[in-house]
Amino acid sequence: MTTATVRAAAAIRLGPRVAVVMTMAAFLGLVAFFWPFVVAPGTFGSNYAPPLIFGVLLLLVLCVVLSEIAEGGIDSKALAMLGVLSAVNAALRPLGAGTAGIETVFFVLVLAGRVYGPGFGFTLGCTSLFASALITGGVGPWMPYQMFGCAFVGMLAGFLPRASGRREVLLLAVYGSLSGYLFGFLLNLSFWPFSLDPGSSIAYLPGLPFTEQGQRYIAFDIATSLGWDTGRAVTNFLCITLAGPAVLTTFRRAARRARFRAPARFAEPRPPRNGHGKPGPRPEIREGDA
Repeated sequence: MTTATVRAAAAIRLGPRVAVVMTMAAFLGLVAFFWPFVVAPGTFGSNYAPPLIFGVLLLLVLCVVLSEIAEGGIDSKALAMLGVLSAVNAALRPLGAGTAGIETVFFVLVLAGRVYGPGFGFTLGCTSLFASALITGGVGPWMPYQMFGCAFVGMLAGFLPRASGRREVLLLAVYGSLSGYLFGFLLNLSFWPFSLDPGSSIAYLPGLPFTEQGQRYIAFDIATSLGWDTGRAVTNFLCITLAGPAVLTTFRRAARRARFRAPARFAEPRPPRNGHGKPGPRPEIREGDA
């Protein structure tokens, strides 16, 4: 199947207003993740306040985006598919549980975002992590950051360039690996400022220039998270490479049968035909019959 056909099967339509809302959400999300570099020292009086404030802000932004997506066009078939894949991801995530960085939730998210479109991928990232957090008891101030990170992993998969066959699978596998590193890089920003002794050479130090602060964070990320991120990247690559062709075929077959957002057509009823193959006389309506 060509990519054009796949793109036409997008389960959730992204109108101009939804696109503007998602662009604003992306900007606010970057601010929420990179707050150690943009918040002036002493603004909140505590390093613990910004993650909580931005976490609540991210949750509100996600609610607004999801409501705009639902209003813009999500039918019952797309909603059913969203529920099924959210349940699948919520069940798959505890299998890895993040041990050694093994995460089994991302490859379904990447493949679904590729087949069903960026709007579906964004929504699936939010609902999957929310359902998983409820099942595993992982509800906390970190949950909005995880939801936002997975939402954009699924959304960007829908914007990947055209490809088919083995080239598409390789493209998705490479993207899955990069998204594994990027997800860890962003998530660490939410707790880095209060996770280390301020005297450490890789700890957050308010008031430093952006370049020095960035060097500290990169050193922190390499020292504490690179191994876990590598495990996530390798897991994504292997899962997409091995299961990608079969899962893509299944998703696309489901998209063809569902015919998301197919236009409804109403034909004018034809009069009954007589025995000679010609239209018969129209029935008369009498006053008594009315």
